[in-house]
Amino acid sequence: MTQLPQGGPQTQRAPERAPAPTGPPAPSLPEQRLPAQHRSAWAEQSRRLRAAATTEPGRLQIIGAVLALLVVAFGAVTALEISHRASAADDVVGRSQPLSADAANIYRSLADADTMAASGFLAGAQEPKAVQEQYRKDIQEAARLLVKASANTDSSTSSGQEITTLNELLPVYTGLIERARANNRQGLPLGGAYLRYANQKMSNELLPAAERLYAAETGRLDRDAADARRWPYLSLGAGLVVLGALVWMQRRNYRRTNRVFNHGLLVATAAASVVLLWLAVGHTVARAELRSAMVHGQESLDVLNNARINSLKARANENLTLVARGAVLTADGSADQYETDYTTGMKALGAQLKKAERLADNDSGRAPVAEAARSVTEWQDRHRKARATDDQGDYDGALKQIIGAEDSTGQSFQQVDTALRKALAHEQGEFTAAAEDGRGALRGLPAGAAALAVLGAVAAILGVNRRLSEYR
Repeated sequence: MTQLPQGGPQTQRAPERAPAPTGPPAPSLPEQRLPAQHRSAWAEQSRRLRAAATTEPGRLQIIGAVLALLVVAFGAVTALEISHRASAADDVVGRSQPLSADAANIYRSLADADTMAASGFLAGAQEPKAVQEQYRKDIQEAARLLVKASANTDSSTSSGQEITTLNELLPVYTGLIERARANNRQGLPLGGAYLRYANQKMSNELLPAAERLYAAETGRLDRDAADARRWPYLSLGAGLVVLGALVWMQRRNYRRTNRVFNHGLLVATAAASVVLLWLAVGHTVARAELRSAMVHGQESLDVLNNARINSLKARANENLTLVARGAVLTADGSADQYETDYTTGMKALGAQLKKAERLADNDSGRAPVAEAARSVTEWQDRHRKARATDDQGDYDGALKQIIGAEDSTGQSFQQVDTALRKALAHEQGEFTAAAEDGRGALRGLPAGAAALAVLGAVAAILGVNRRLSEYR
């Protein structure tokens, strides 16, 4: 008989369930191990790098990578910096200087139109066709250049505001001139009043706005030229660092292997040296040529433009002296206003011609300036005789001495204007040639620096790999 276990039969119980968790679920096993795996991977990589750095092959690999990066960085910095300088030089040649010249021509055209209007008025009811045609050309040229300047200028800038002012005032001025002409043809004295009012509008509003436009555009030219001439210090510094690193590596290689040359490192050094030399010489030449363009070209152009404008204003005041016949006096009432303005303008003209002659760097530039100075002296002599004739009451005789075909001040003025045009054309050619040479000295340098940097980086890696192959 089978015995039951001591204690008798017992009823089996179902296992108790664990209480349900009340907090957030615990992260799964893979998520708990992932940070540890990452830490292990980084630690392993760091350990391998430290181990590689303690061996010569490992050090060579690190040095090769650093050299390649330095050479590539040198080429990239050079390409970026010289691209900026080249872009500024392009602006000098293709944008800033042409806009400055256009602003000067706007000023000159307006002043010449005012001179022609006064000359035509003096000629009587029937204006000479050549004078009337020149006035029309001057107004058209000024309007055309204003449209061109507006298309290349932001309206929110000071230049844009001056262009707007000129566009608004030019129709007002031409309207006054037409009224003066209409009254003059009818023999009405009111024509002289309209002409004087038009001259005041030109002298007090139009010409100052044109002068401010010229100053703004010339300032932009100066800034672009300064940007193009600025030394690329970052590129030069990077080049010296790269050459130093390559020389150090070759010296290290020589001390450890007794081998004088490593062809790869030698090619990398040659490529970096060519880029650095090209950079230094090219930018030095560009800087010198652009400086020459500004000093011997633009500065002379600025002086000659002011001289020509002063001659035009003096001629207009000379004509208006006869038109007004003493009706317009200075503030203290002691002298004729137009005669005073003429004298002031001629003094400024003489000083500017002396300065232009000093700035001219060759006989071709000095000759037309000297010719203009001689004509100015002749003009002043003839003007004094014309004033003496007018003061004696001989108005017709004085008129002939002012606008006559022979031995007149008008003839002298034309000689001055022709000589100044020649001088301006010469200095414009000097500026353009020097600025083009400066821009040309930078041409090709950004692309060349990038290509040579890639060549140098590849050569440096090949040179280091040649040394590494000795350990395999």
